Amino acid sequence: MQNKVMRHCIRLAVLVGVSIVVGLLAERTPAQTNAQERAGNLRAQLADNETRQTELQSRLQQLEENLKPENIERTLAGVGSVHPEELREARRRQLETEKRGVQSQLDTLGASRSRLETAIAAADAAGYRQSAGPGPNISAATDNITPAKQTPARHRTKKHRLRKRH
Repeated sequence: MQNKVMRHCIRLAVLVGVSIVVGLLAERTPAQTNAQERAGNLRAQLADNETRQTELQSRLQQLEENLKPENIERTLAGVGSVHPEELREARRRQLETEKRGVQSQLDTLGASRSRLETAIAAADAAGYRQSAGPGPNISAATDNITPAKQTPARHRTKKHRLRKRH
């Protein structure tokens, strides 16, 4: 019994020691970790967004199928009414309203997806810059560069016309 406990303690001590050594070897700067965590969180949000988008697309397909006149007839077949056309119209309006809501959610998710993809690219770039280490800040260096002035096309056209006339 004591041997088992002793072996277990030794294994635990070795595991803790290896974990500490690996942690020290893989030391990262807090900013680098933050950028990587941010990119990871954004990717998780993008995955959730894609899952939700897939669910909504299947719901939209189902609604489009339900909107077909024969399917509206089938759903109301067991319902007796003096005015069945009113029931069919009410069901069609209900399905149309739900379809517009689902389409609106899909549009919102599409916009959110593009924003997330842009944010992921920015976070990856920030993580890459941080992993490159200290050095000249490229974005700060390029901020001071001003674009060269271009001559207006109108000016070139006038010179060209003058040459033709002479």
